[in-house]
Amino acid sequence: MDGSPAPGKGERADPDGRWLTAVMHAAFFLLLGSSLVRFLTRDQGDARTPWVVALFAVFWLLYVLGQLLAPAPRPGARPTARHLAWLGAVSAVWIVLLALAPSATWCAMPLLFAGLHTLPARIAVPVVAGLTALVVASQIRVSPGALNPNMVIAPPAIAAVATAVLVHLQRQAARQRALIDDLVRTRRDLAATERRAGILAERQRLSTEIHDTLAQSLSSQRMLLQAAERVWRTDPDGARGHVRDAAEITSRGLAEARRFVHDLAPADLAERTLPQALSTLAERESGPGLTVAFRLDGAPGPLPERIEAALVRIAQGALANVREHAAATRAALTLTWLDDQISLDIADNGRGFDPDGAPAPGEGRGHGLPAMRIRARQAGGALTVESTRGEGTVVSVAVPLVPVAPDPLKETAP
Repeated sequence: MDGSPAPGKGERADPDGRWLTAVMHAAFFLLLGSSLVRFLTRDQGDARTPWVVALFAVFWLLYVLGQLLAPAPRPGARPTARHLAWLGAVSAVWIVLLALAPSATWCAMPLLFAGLHTLPARIAVPVVAGLTALVVASQIRVSPGALNPNMVIAPPAIAAVATAVLVHLQRQAARQRALIDDLVRTRRDLAATERRAGILAERQRLSTEIHDTLAQSLSSQRMLLQAAERVWRTDPDGARGHVRDAAEITSRGLAEARRFVHDLAPADLAERTLPQALSTLAERESGPGLTVAFRLDGAPGPLPERIEAALVRIAQGALANVREHAAATRAALTLTWLDDQISLDIADNGRGFDPDGAPAPGEGRGHGLPAMRIRARQAGGALTVESTRGEGTVVSVAVPLVPVAPDPLKETAP
């Protein structure tokens, strides 16, 4: 197999190539017919006439069979051995026919094109030069009287022009094919890069969602179940209350898991505005040993869902850190609505930490703050952390506001 396309496939894909091939075939048959007619009208009665006519027929048949059995390769591809064999055979028949019937001289033009079209330039040019020399020799041999200079000059001139044009077109087509190959390769590499980026982004999304939903829910459930186990014998009612709270957290975690699988907004935003969702979150996170308050400054307005979801997730992550690592007794969520930006502050009175240093033993796994920073950046804002050991922590996120049309289906009042 030579890797070339099936016969006709390249022609169907290239209308210009199909048109050029049709013109070349028409020119060959027209020149062949006129050569045969000229031979019959000038050499009628010659003993060689039947053999010459038969040779014309063989020449025609060989040409036709070559188009069917040994088609030319697609542009830029190497010619097959079968095509080269056909080109050599049809050229040999033409040379014999030229010796017997000089009227077949101009049938060389389609052969010249076939050679230039399929052979490399370093081979095609000598072949064309040889065929042109045979044409000139045939013209001189049958020329009556004085030698006509046009018989010597015209064939090489025409062949030179045809050779220069076709070689130029061949090289230009090669450059275009190389450029197209580069573009296709670049597009393929770009698609692969985008695919890898999409995979990494989806992994990041899933890891962040899992941390902010499932991991936090499981952590809360573990704490509640451990508390229930400690008081199971001494305070059965309290233990059952811890179990009920753990079951409620499980239900919320399941709802969140279903939503982030479908890339939906947090469950707290399903039927609430952003202030209402943050107020509900503060109430839910309040409990024995930790009181969470919510405060709204400014007049709330409509926000894109992605910004609302990011702020709720950041608040969830920050409060999870407060509950698990800060040993705080009080925390506050403050949502500030300004004309050009919205900010959310999560402050606690816990033990604090060094934001620029390594975490102290038992101060968490280090995924919460990076996840919050990613969410803030994806929402178009920035997150800052201010903390000092023994003096609490403040996590702040500020997002510039872009005017949006109000949503009549969603309440805007807190």
